[in-house]
Amino acid sequence: MRRMSPDVPLLNDYKQDFFLKRFPQTVLGGPRLKLGYCAPPYIYVNQIILFLMPWVLGGTGTLLYQLGVLEDYYAAALSGGLMLLTAFVIQFTSLYARNKSVTVERILTTDILAEEDEHEFTSCAGAETIRFLIPGKKYIANTVFHCVLAGLLCGLGTWYLLPYRITLLYGSMGGTVLLFVFGWMTLCIGEYSLIVNTATETATFQTQDTYEITPLMRPLYIFFFVSVDLTHRFIVNIPALEQMNQILHILFIFLPFLWALGTLPPPDAFFLWAMEQVLEFGLGGSPMSTHLRLLIMFIISAGTAVTSYFIPSTVGVVLFMTGLGFLLSLNLSEMVFVFKHSMTGHRIGTKSNALLSGSEKQFTWKECLFYFIILVLALLEASLLHHFAGFSQISRNSPQAIVGYILMILLVILWILREIQSVYIFGIIRNPFYPKDVQIVTAFLEKQTSLMKIGVVRRILLTLVSPFALIAFLSLDSSLQGLHSMSISIGFTRAFRMVWQNTESALLETVTVSVVHLLIFGTDSWWARSLDTGIRLLLVGIMRDRLIQFVSKLRFAVTVLLTSWMEKKRRKSTTTLCILNIIFSPFVLLFIVFSTLLSSPLFPLFTLPIFLVGFPRPIQSWPGVVGTAACVCTDTVYYYQMVPSLAAALQSAMAAGSLGLLLPGSHFLGRFQDRLIWIIILERGYTYCCINIKGLELQETSCHTAEARRVDEVFESAFQQEEYARGYSLNEHFGNILTPYTVLPVKLYSDARSVLSGIIDSHENLKEFKDDFVKVLVWLLVQYCSKKPSKENVHKTENKERASLIIPPAMNTSSQPQSPEGTDSLNSETFDDWSDNIFDDEETIKKGKEKDQLKVFPGTNLPIPGLVESQRFGGYSAGTVPENSLYEAVTLGYPVIDKGKQEGLSYIPLMEFGCSHSYLLSLPEEWGSNCLPNSKIKAMSSLFPEDWYRFVLHQLECFHSEEKSSNILEEIANDKVLQDFYVHTVMTCYFCLFGIDNVTPSPGHILRVYNSVLPWSIALDWLTEKTELFQLALKAFRYTVKLMIDKASLGPIEDFTELINYLHEYETDWYIGLVSDEKWKEAVLQDKPYLFSLGYDLNMGVYTGRVLTLQELLVHIGKLNAEAVRGQWANLSWELLYATNDDEERYSIQAQPLLLRNLTVQAADPPLGYPIYSSKPLHIHLY
Repeated sequence: MRRMSPDVPLLNDYKQDFFLKRFPQTVLGGPRLKLGYCAPPYIYVNQIILFLMPWVLGGTGTLLYQLGVLEDYYAAALSGGLMLLTAFVIQFTSLYARNKSVTVERILTTDILAEEDEHEFTSCAGAETIRFLIPGKKYIANTVFHCVLAGLLCGLGTWYLLPYRITLLYGSMGGTVLLFVFGWMTLCIGEYSLIVNTATETATFQTQDTYEITPLMRPLYIFFFVSVDLTHRFIVNIPALEQMNQILHILFIFLPFLWALGTLPPPDAFFLWAMEQVLEFGLGGSPMSTHLRLLIMFIISAGTAVTSYFIPSTVGVVLFMTGLGFLLSLNLSEMVFVFKHSMTGHRIGTKSNALLSGSEKQFTWKECLFYFIILVLALLEASLLHHFAGFSQISRNSPQAIVGYILMILLVILWILREIQSVYIFGIIRNPFYPKDVQIVTAFLEKQTSLMKIGVVRRILLTLVSPFALIAFLSLDSSLQGLHSMSISIGFTRAFRMVWQNTESALLETVTVSVVHLLIFGTDSWWARSLDTGIRLLLVGIMRDRLIQFVSKLRFAVTVLLTSWMEKKRRKSTTTLCILNIIFSPFVLLFIVFSTLLSSPLFPLFTLPIFLVGFPRPIQSWPGVVGTAACVCTDTVYYYQMVPSLAAALQSAMAAGSLGLLLPGSHFLGRFQDRLIWIIILERGYTYCCINIKGLELQETSCHTAEARRVDEVFESAFQQEEYARGYSLNEHFGNILTPYTVLPVKLYSDARSVLSGIIDSHENLKEFKDDFVKVLVWLLVQYCSKKPSKENVHKTENKERASLIIPPAMNTSSQPQSPEGTDSLNSETFDDWSDNIFDDEETIKKGKEKDQLKVFPGTNLPIPGLVESQRFGGYSAGTVPENSLYEAVTLGYPVIDKGKQEGLSYIPLMEFGCSHSYLLSLPEEWGSNCLPNSKIKAMSSLFPEDWYRFVLHQLECFHSEEKSSNILEEIANDKVLQDFYVHTVMTCYFCLFGIDNVTPSPGHILRVYNSVLPWSIALDWLTEKTELFQLALKAFRYTVKLMIDKASLGPIEDFTELINYLHEYETDWYIGLVSDEKWKEAVLQDKPYLFSLGYDLNMGVYTGRVLTLQELLVHIGKLNAEAVRGQWANLSWELLYATNDDEERYSIQAQPLLLRNLTVQAADPPLGYPIYSSKPLHIHLY
């Protein structure tokens, strides 16, 4: 157990010690006899006394009975009463010790395990000793309940193990002694776990025992054995019951081993598993997607079977079973949900409910009308055939036999139509009708047209023809004459339900019963004499399910053996295990058969060929609600986006039969690029199927990559064959647990990554970057202003002749004094300390973001303290205010600044627009800046592309509804005041991003600014406080990066019109930003056609571009061996919940291409697995 290789341990040294202490405690039911440190002897003595206490008390009653002092039931009552009293004493002693305020010092140690387990014991009955021996219960109600249960258990156990009673069963004194001694050991184990200290069970279902259910596990199994004995005591004339009691008495002494091996389920798992089994095989239903749905459906279905027993009329019984069977097989909860939202007018068009059509009300009424017609026709057929056809035993010429022949033909046709829909027949031989090379969506859809037509025929036969043929067969059965038989009610309730719930399985079962009956016709066999048709169908259904499970488990076991043998690194250590499996193959087969009968997973310990029988559990394998837990990360959004389209594609494939036989508990794996999609069928009904879709991580580890590569190989060998390849090739990967089935056209994002070497570091491209940035920013500002709601409509209507006032920069005022600091000194102060080498450390960009990230403030419009907002200042009108007076008003309340440098700043006088319509394109007033000296603005104003500015204005469409729009646009373009305002704003942003020098920006500079890491400058705070302007400048910069790449790839831009087209495309069809941005996620969810991001690969030392393109692409789908998945999940549950083997490098999580071990672990529900996406139960319509 230590190691399978020098590098990969099964259990590390720490976990081995932990396991060797925990497992003996589990076997004995709670006593901790191996502590790992030196403890006083009385600790062990006290535990032994508490362990044997029930035997002492029960032995007292047994002795008094054997001596003839008391009757057996009085002896049992005495033992039970003494145990009840003892249990209360034990629990109240524990409660007293916990409440006693005693300070107990723990031994200081550096060993983690010692910190948890080592105690300092002061005396034999000290508080610390009692707390260690008897932890106590969390709830008072459980304290009382468990004590009463302990007394009852001891009393009934005494009665169960009376030597006289055992001797009557077996007639052997030696056997009596053996059963008595080891039987009381079993009872002591059950009592100790219930009332003293509960051991950690190997059969763990829940991650946390919130309601203290685990202590009840062992007593409940003891009560079951005792109940059979009590039944035999009072009903003594049933030989089968006596044999069963004898077998259970022998099995009783082996209960501790079954508990220790984890074969018997805990109460919660057993309850859910039992309901599923009874609902599916006894009542004709299906496992449900949630535990609540399972409970409700179980109650209703059981009530249906019971009610049918009391209906006196044969026609009434047939009508009742047919109608209820049909209704219960429908997805009623989803129909009610859609109908409720349709009636209230709410639309359910979100991503999570994207399966619903655009017009829910119309869709719902069509569906309801369809179901109503089917129900009426089914009731008419069943009643008429049952009433008028009469009854006769099945013969070669009876009406029921003729229907049986029709069903045989239907079964063969449906099987053929289903098999030719998938790429492999029986998973072995390649289907010659399936398209050979399926890499292009359009070509595949053209080739698949004929298959889709066949799928429509199959759908009609399966949905409409087969159910009515099955109803005809059942309605004509002579067994329905015996109304007052519970077997009739149960069998036919199930049969009529299965017709709709799972038509394909019902068809197979009915044909099997019909063929068997025809073969043994005229013989006096038990099958024909003692069983009615309903019970025969029930038994055939169980055999069908168990046979499928047996074949799957056998394949899984063989795959595990081959896996262990083929691994060269571990061949020496696994050879012995493989040889032992071959030698003891009958016992291995016995384990597989036993696991199949229980419908429990075949459990390979550490995924080695050491096979155990796991405890029975529900089909879902996990206790939580489906879709409520996932390890969400930045990649989750890609799965969230693709799920609606994938569900629609799955709907077509499932309805056509491309995914084979759809049974609850089936697992499918989808693959596209770096995405792995795990699909689980949760529920199946008439024309619907409920699934759960999980998305696995995209950041591939070495193990993940190895298995993903094998998945790609499996799919490529199936779907990417040459046209001239022979049609009947075999599946090269038949031993893999993954079998390819089909491909689905799904609308999703393809991920293309490219190296930008030669583009982003090209001197010519970088040389044009600044000019392009100014043009892009001008275009964005004009677009922004043309689309914003006008704030001055009221002002315009009240006084059209008065020109609107803005506060533009003083571009043309020659009277302003120059700043004493020159341009060169300002640029040096701003940029010299901002190093261009950003790649010295991997975290540079991240730290830069945290340190220099934009300082976003709420966009409030609070007035500046001291600023007079009226149109008149002093006695002056707005148009004649002296500049100095206005300057004083504006700067009043500002922080104290250096008056010597203040005169060099460009103050902001009030100016009139040259055009009365210019206000429609005016920039917000708060974007006017006095943070730069006037000399800087003048120096940079020559960079402003005036011709581009005028061209952009003439392209606007916001004036087309007015007369003489071209003249208006010309007037606005000639407005120098408006243009100066744009020049000042654009150049200030330019200065913040580049500085004033004509230095070509470096690739590092481009990447930093693209990632929102701006260099420090005196205008940086001003820009970052203007949130909208900053975002526009950043967007312009990113658009310019994309424009530079497009020009380098597609060629230079010839004219302004082409540039406008580029920018319009970026605005409408692209999101250009960072993968970590929230807007990136929003763009993915909004189905933006393209997304672009710039990055840097630290390992390769190159700049990279990432482009996501939304398009319809082919996703490969294959079916997984469901028993292989359940077996590996059972091992995962045991390893993490019991052995606590959470080592990330443990053997059982290493890559194994045949078993897909690492991917299977990922797909488990959290906290044991770590899928990054898990959908809510999705209801797929199969018509």
